[in-house]
This record gives sequence, structure tokens and C-alpha cells, in this order.
Amino acid sequence: MDHRRLAYYTDCDERKLKGVIYFQAIEEVYYDHLRTATSSPRPSLTFCVKTYDRLFFLVASNAVSMRIWMDVIVTATDELSRY
Repeated sequence: MDHRRLAYYTDCDERKLKGVIYFQAIEEVYYDHLRTATSSPRPSLTFCVKTYDRLFFLVASNAVSMRIWMDVIVTATDELSRY
């Protein structure tokens, strides 16, 4: 939250940054119920983060984690939109 962005990495050790998603650019966060992420390793655990420029497909390790991630991203987006 301090950096106002969600960073993602190419490896699990978080050594090589692949990119960032700025919370103020997020328009919508939703469950991929249409299974549009056809190459997802876990379609039932895939959710979408839509920004002004791009649609990101994120995959959680389980259903509870997915719900938590979605809630946290929405909350951070809402908090930053107030300022």
C-alpha cells in the first residue's frame, strides 16, 4: 500500500520484477467465470484485474486465497481513489 502498486515477479523468490499494476489504474476486479484465461493453469482459481491499459489474469493457490486477494486489491483501489 505504501508504494500504491501491486508488483509481480518472474520467480517465487521475488528477485526479478516482471511488472507492476498501479492501484489508481484499476477499473475492475472480478472472477473469471467465463474462463477467458484459456491458458491458465487453474481456470477455477483465476481472477481478472482490469486496468485502463490491460487485462491481467491472476491465479491463486486456492479459493480462499483468491477471495482474499480480490478483496485486498479492491480495498486498496477504493482507498487510493479517495485521495
